[in-house]
Amino acid sequence: MEELQQAVGLETSDPDGALKIYYSITKQTASSEEEEKVIEQALLSMGKLLAQKGRVEELSKLIKSIRPFLGTVSKAKASKIVRELVDTFLDMESSTGVEIPLCLECIDWAKSEKRTFLTQALEGRLILLYHSVGQYSEALATVNRVLKILKKMDDKHLLMEIQLSESKVYHTLRNIPKARAALTSARTTANSIYVPPKLQAALDMQSGILHAEEKDFKTAFSYFYEAFEGYDSIESVHALKGLKYMLLCKIMLGAPEEVQSLLTGKMGLKYSGRGIDAMQAIADAGKKRDIAIFNQTISKYEAELQKDGVIESHLKALYDTLLEKNLVRIIEPYSRVQLSHVAETIALPYEVVERKLSQIILDKKFSGILDQRSGVLIVFDASEEDQTYTYALETISHMGKVVDALFKKAQKLS
Repeated sequence: MEELQQAVGLETSDPDGALKIYYSITKQTASSEEEEKVIEQALLSMGKLLAQKGRVEELSKLIKSIRPFLGTVSKAKASKIVRELVDTFLDMESSTGVEIPLCLECIDWAKSEKRTFLTQALEGRLILLYHSVGQYSEALATVNRVLKILKKMDDKHLLMEIQLSESKVYHTLRNIPKARAALTSARTTANSIYVPPKLQAALDMQSGILHAEEKDFKTAFSYFYEAFEGYDSIESVHALKGLKYMLLCKIMLGAPEEVQSLLTGKMGLKYSGRGIDAMQAIADAGKKRDIAIFNQTISKYEAELQKDGVIESHLKALYDTLLEKNLVRIIEPYSRVQLSHVAETIALPYEVVERKLSQIILDKKFSGILDQRSGVLIVFDASEEDQTYTYALETISHMGKVVDALFKKAQKLS
C-alpha cells in the first residue's frame, strides 16, 4: 500500500519513476484480498498514466501481459479491469492501427475463458472501433449479432451501449431515421437502470447531434450543455468536443456574439486551445458576415474543423448562408450588375458566383434573371404578391365548414 501511495505521489514530478513502481507492484503475487486490490489499483493507475503520456505500445503490452493475474481473481473483477484498461486505450484515439487487432485478441481470450459478459462488452468497443475507421458494414454486422445475444442475456446496461453505438453508425451513414430509432431505444433502456456519468454524457451528446441534424439548434444546445457538464465532471477528453458543439449551436442560431460570453471564466480558461480559437474565429466571420474571413479560418484551422464530421457538415450550411447574405448585400443597390464585378467584390471564382446566384433565383430569395450571354444579372423590383386568390380559398373553406355544421344540425332536427 505504501508503494502504491509513493507511485501516486510521483505521477506528476517523475512519471517514469511512478511507472517503475506500478510495474513492480503488478509483478507481485497476491496472497490476500487486500493485496489483490492494491495490484488492481496499480494496473488501472498505470494504464491511465500511460494514456496521459501517449505511450500506446506500452499500454497495449500491459493489457496483454495481465492475463495471468486475471486468472487468479473473480470473473467480475477480471472483466472490470479489462474493460477499464481497454476503455482507457480507446479514449486515447491514437489511430495507430493496433486498436482493432488488440480488441479482437482480447475478445478471443475472453471466449476461450468462457467469459460471456466480457466478450459482449468488448464487442461493443469493437463496434466503435469499426465505426471510427470507416468499416461500417462490419460495425452493423457486429451490432446485429450482439443485439440478438444481449436480448437473451437481459444485460440492459450493455444493451444500451450497443444501441447507442448503432445510432452513431447510422448517423455517420446519414440514415437519420434509423439513428433516431436506435437512440430512442437506448434512452428507453436507460430509463430502467443506473447510467454512469460517462455513458449519460454520451447519450446526451448523440441526442444533441441528431437534434442539430434536424436544425433544432436550441434543443441541441441544451443536450450538448448536459453532455459537456457530464464529461467535465469526470475530466474526460470529450468535454472539449461538447463545448465546441455548444459554440457551434450559437453560431448556427445566428447569435455569434454569445460565443464570447460562453467562454468567459473557468470554462474558457480550462479548455482554451486551437479548437476553441477555431470556433471563435468562425463566430467572428459569422458576426461580420464576411465570407473571406470564413474561408481563411477554414484553411487555418483545417484539422480542428474539417476532421470533425459534425462541425464540417454544419459549417457547409453556414458557408452557404453567409455566401447568400453576401451576394444579396452586394447586388441589392443594382438593377443590372455584371457577374465579374460581383465575383471580384466577393473574391470568389466567377463560376461559383454564377452557380450560387442561379440557386438563389430558383429558391425565390430575390427576383431576377441571369443573362449568361452578356454575363449580367438583371434584378427585378420586388412585387407584392396578390392575396386575392388565397383569401378566396380561405372563404370557400370557411363556408364549407358552416354548411357542414348546418347540415348536422338539420339532421338532428329531422
